[in-house]
Order: sequence, then C-alpha cells, then structure tokens
Amino acid sequence: MSLMPLDGPASPLPRADDRPPPPASPARRALGSATARRALSLLPLLLLGIWAAIDWNAVRDGAARLTAADPWWLLAGLVFTCLGWVAAACVRQGAVPDRLPKGLLLASQIAAGAANHLLPASIGAHAVTVRFLLRQGVPLPRATTSIALYSLVRALAKTPLLLVFVLAAPTAVPPVTVLPDGRTLMLAVGGILLVPAAAAVVLTLVRPLRRPALDFVRTALTDARHLHTRPGRFLPLWGGAMAAPLLQACVVASVGTALGVPLSWPQLVFAFLAASTAAGAVPAPGGIGPIDAALVLTLAGYGTPLALATATVIGYRVLTVWLPLLPGMLVLSALVQRKVL
Repeated sequence: MSLMPLDGPASPLPRADDRPPPPASPARRALGSATARRALSLLPLLLLGIWAAIDWNAVRDGAARLTAADPWWLLAGLVFTCLGWVAAACVRQGAVPDRLPKGLLLASQIAAGAANHLLPASIGAHAVTVRFLLRQGVPLPRATTSIALYSLVRALAKTPLLLVFVLAAPTAVPPVTVLPDGRTLMLAVGGILLVPAAAAVVLTLVRPLRRPALDFVRTALTDARHLHTRPGRFLPLWGGAMAAPLLQACVVASVGTALGVPLSWPQLVFAFLAASTAAGAVPAPGGIGPIDAALVLTLAGYGTPLALATATVIGYRVLTVWLPLLPGMLVLSALVQRKVL
C-alpha cells in the first residue's frame, strides 16, 4: 500500500439538488402529446369563430338575400363547389410523381380549402398540403416543388379558357370600359417583370441562398419533365387546373341565375374568369376582397344593377366559403387528430 499523498481531495458527494431531474415517463409524454394535438385540432374551430364574429354582417346579409333565391340553382352551385375539391385533388396528384391515397387526398383538399380562407395567398392550403405529402412519405424538396408547379399550372390554365371565350363566345366579352386601361396594363407587366429581376438581385447579393435556390429549380424542372411524360399525371394536372376556375365560375353563374341576374350563363362565367384573373395578384385570404370588388364591377359593367351584383357576390361567398368552412374545419381537425397532418 502506497504512503504517497492523494493527488487532490476527494470530490464531495453529490447533493440532492445537483442530481438531474428524472426523465418523464412515457405515459406523461404521451399525455402531453395528446393534449397538444387536441389543442391543435381545436385551433381551426377557434379561428372559424373569430372570423365569423368579425365578418358577421356579410354572413347575415348574404343569408337574407339568398332566402328569396331559387333553391335548386343554389343547390347546383353547392354541387359545383364540392366538385372543386375533386379538381384540386386531381391537380395535387398530377403535381407529384408519387401515388397518393385518393380518399385521404380528397379529405386533405377539403381541409386545405378551409385553411385557404384564413391565410392570404393560399398559404394555408399549401401548408396543409405540404404536411399531408410529408406524412405520405414524399420528400420535402419534392413536396415544395409540387406546390410551385401547382400554383404555376393553376395560373396558366386560365389563359386558354379566356381565349376560348373570346373566340367562341364574343358576346360574353365585357365592354371595353370594364377592361383595364393602358396604364394598368403597364403596371401589371412591370410587376410581372419585377419579380424575376428582384429574385436575381437577391440571389446575386446573398450567396447562401444560391445553392438551395438552384437545387429547388433543378428538382422542379426534373419533376415537371418526368410528370409530363406520364399521362396519368399531366392529364389530371392540366385537366383539373382548367376545371377548377370553370367550376368556381359555374357557382357564380348558378347564384346569378338563382337571383335573376339579367345575364346569360357564358357572360356570368366569363365575368368571374376575368375578375379572378385581374385580382389574382393581390394577396388576400382566399382571394376575398379583390376578387369580390372586381366581380361586382364586372357584373355592373354588363348592366347588372349594383345591388343585384353585390347580392350575387355575397351568395357566391356563402356557397364557396361559409357553407364549406365548418365541414372543412372539422375535416382538418380530424386529420390532425389522426396524425394524417
């Protein structure tokens, strides 16, 4: 046994206060996760109640005016609204090479439609869709590029529809006074050119963004080229993108017919397509506000009384926003509760 002194004093015994806290039990972690998930599932319903309280006058006035309308045409408008979910699901499937479950995809678009009316520029709908794709095993780069492809195709699909109406139904084209003037067109063209120019400047000045941006563009181009070689993808992609605005326009036409608007069906359909195209660049929750104002002005330009044009837009919003919003929120809560989102 060595008689050499120790190198140092023995370390003191750990006190009770210095000991690390015991890890949470699995039951406690599961309870916390379930509580958080339940709170998230109730959050959409809370947002629905807040929005209804803020915009209660529109709901009340729209319901009062619709009570005197033809119920069968209103029912037809509601059917067109439901078919819009199917069209959106077709576009979402066409924008992703992976095969998605049809039932859950349709349910996710019902939920995305409700979220779309709460956040501007379709942020809510895209967030729900990206979450759904990630849950289905789609990689994040592919999920985000599918959102870009979806938005691009939806924007481009209105152009051939407008050209068809101009060539095949020239009487449906509104008067020249309703169309934007030269200054407005120049501002629109300038805004379109400013976006890529600003993006190029940002990528030139901020080097850390170059690689992610190039990877995003490369993935987007690869997936788009691959999707357009498969009829099972590009047919629902472009077919659904063209059907979606037509279905929304049919809702407007159904409401206008139910209220007795003195316009033909092609005129009502073209009025919505033109108004939604002109106001689509303004970011608003679900397009509420810019499209409504543009649609009222377009209908009034056809000679529709202003009160009747306003009632048509209110009825359109009731059928496309307020009636589907509650079931959409319930579907969103159910998908969150079942961990689909």
